[in-house]
Order: sequence, then structure tokens, then C-alpha cells
Amino acid sequence: MSGAEAGFGVPGVGRRQVLGAAGVAACGLALAGCGTGEAAAPGTGAKGQVLVKAAEVPVGGGKIVKRWKLVVTQPSAGVYKAFSTACPHQGCAVGVPEDGVMTCPCHGSEFDATTGAALKGPAKAPLASVEVRLDGDGIVAV
Repeated sequence: MSGAEAGFGVPGVGRRQVLGAAGVAACGLALAGCGTGEAAAPGTGAKGQVLVKAAEVPVGGGKIVKRWKLVVTQPSAGVYKAFSTACPHQGCAVGVPEDGVMTCPCHGSEFDATTGAALKGPAKAPLASVEVRLDGDGIVAV
């Protein structure tokens, strides 16, 4: 049976060829979505942007900035740090610091709010950091 007879409207192209081409196209799209296999750096595109107002980041606490997937912390008065919210174990978003520690709700990994270092596993790597500075009343990614 030809392609036209099989309902594909293309003479000489059969069902197997059409389905095979569709499979190749689907695989190509799936792979294109995967990129290089490396995640974008935290805060990509945030350089020079005000991430959050300094007044929104309590001393000893922090603020999640969903747009940039960052948590901005103020471990001590006037000292600001920023880290990726993505836990290096499996990518779940960590919460704001409590008692100087950011916790991943998925598996309980804990990270230091000053350095991003892993304090308790299963995560072994630190949270990726982004350099920030105080600029007027805002915390800006450098």
C-alpha cells in the first residue's frame, strides 16, 4: 500500500516511514530541551539587577527571590550573601535560613547561611553562590 493509499497523502511514503520520521523528530526535540546537560548558573541574567530591597532581608534570616532562583541572606548586620535555592543533591529549593541554616525540604540537607557549605547530607556540595553588594537600599548581583 502506498503512502497516498494509507492516508498520508504522499505517494511512495508508507506508515513506517512517517512514524519513523516522527520518532526522530521527537527525539531531536527531547534532546534540544536537555541542552548541554549543565544547569544554568544561579542568578543567570541577574548581574547588575536589584535582587531584593535590603529592608526585606532580616539579620540572621533571608529572602527567597523566585525570579532568579536565589536566596539572599544577611548572616550579620550589613553583610549580604546570595546562593542558589537549588539543593545540589536533587535540585529541590532550599528554604530561608533559620538559626543560620538553610534546609532542603526534600531530604533534609542543611547549608550554612554565611558560606553555603553543606553541613548535613545527603548533599555533599555547597550551594552555588552569587556575589552581591548593597547599592542604596537594594541588594544587587555583581
